[in-house]
Amino acid sequence: GVVGGAMTDFLMPQLGADMAPATLTEWLKKPGDEVRRGDIIAVVETEKGAIEVEVFQDGIIDRLVVEPGSKAPVGAVLATILGDGEAPPAQPETPVEASPTPTPTPTLQASSARVPPPRVAGAMDRVRISPAAARLAAERGVDIQKLVGTGPDGAIRMADLEAGVSEPSRPADTPAAAMRRAIAAAMGRSKREIPHYYLSTAIDMGRALDWLSAANEDRPVTERLLYGVLLIKAVARALGDFPELNGFWRENDFQAADGIHIGWAISLRGGGLVAPAIRDADRLACDPLMASLKDLVKRARAFHLRSSEIGDPTITVTSLGDQGVESVYGVIYPPQVALVGFGRIVERPWVVDGAIKPRPVIHASLAADHRASDGHRGGLFLNTIDRLLQEPETL
Repeated sequence: GVVGGAMTDFLMPQLGADMAPATLTEWLKKPGDEVRRGDIIAVVETEKGAIEVEVFQDGIIDRLVVEPGSKAPVGAVLATILGDGEAPPAQPETPVEASPTPTPTPTLQASSARVPPPRVAGAMDRVRISPAAARLAAERGVDIQKLVGTGPDGAIRMADLEAGVSEPSRPADTPAAAMRRAIAAAMGRSKREIPHYYLSTAIDMGRALDWLSAANEDRPVTERLLYGVLLIKAVARALGDFPELNGFWRENDFQAADGIHIGWAISLRGGGLVAPAIRDADRLACDPLMASLKDLVKRARAFHLRSSEIGDPTITVTSLGDQGVESVYGVIYPPQVALVGFGRIVERPWVVDGAIKPRPVIHASLAADHRASDGHRGGLFLNTIDRLLQEPETL
């Protein structure tokens, strides 16, 4: 909220499908510091890992409300920020514990990256540990070399310190296990609350692959386009005619998204799955779309995603062709209302100009929320994707 027209509350953002509290692990700014739109000012920790929280306004840090190591619910005030031209207080207040009572849904967004927690001096230089846990370990005289970290990249968290001191025999949790729990919670909610309907169709990829082969002919290997780019672009373009599949179900009503941000499902090497957003995919040409896709996959597998990429998808697209399956029927990621799945390209008999010929065929599926759309519109949507892939030069 805004106080007196100049001071703004910096709030804990929602970091995924649930509203679970997150632990503030570190402040990167202090009262009196000037900040600009996009600056990272804090790091919070969730089951998805460490997340860098950024501001979306210019100003001066007035007060830090939450102390490192404290949990804060979605919407809780983390700090207050003075607008440009406002003088910071002479004696900034000391951080206090976060209020357990959530405030209204945050209006600020966040940016995420699974970054290594800061290190402290001495022996701790060889161990990843959150600042709050480092302080407590020093106070208690705990040898952190003997602790098992369950945070991002094996970082030691407050919970690890408590477990290592009071319950040495307790099995260590892992980041992959924590992510599986987060996925289980979101998917369980999806199947309980969302009335799914499923549709599928087979698409001749002959023309798309011929166009792709010609486009890649004179390119070095590192700059070649993959057919996944055409799938993403076809879905994004089709959504322009079917806005009821591109948005969110919130508060018992459908909310159409302002843009088309495709969440591309990426499997992680250590287990788990993320589907970060390719923003405005309908507006990107194939080359910048390919560059965005490669960059997204690389950073996802290195745990360097921004939470705006995690929170922005308006629909999810998953392709399991490299896993050898011919079709996939996904579970919608709430609060989204649709998911498109693609299997692998297989050679099948196909009627072309009255004759049966072998053609490369891909199965496309749609999982959609029956509260926001119906099978008639869903079928037309899949047909539009098919039509666009028969005209790859238009993508």
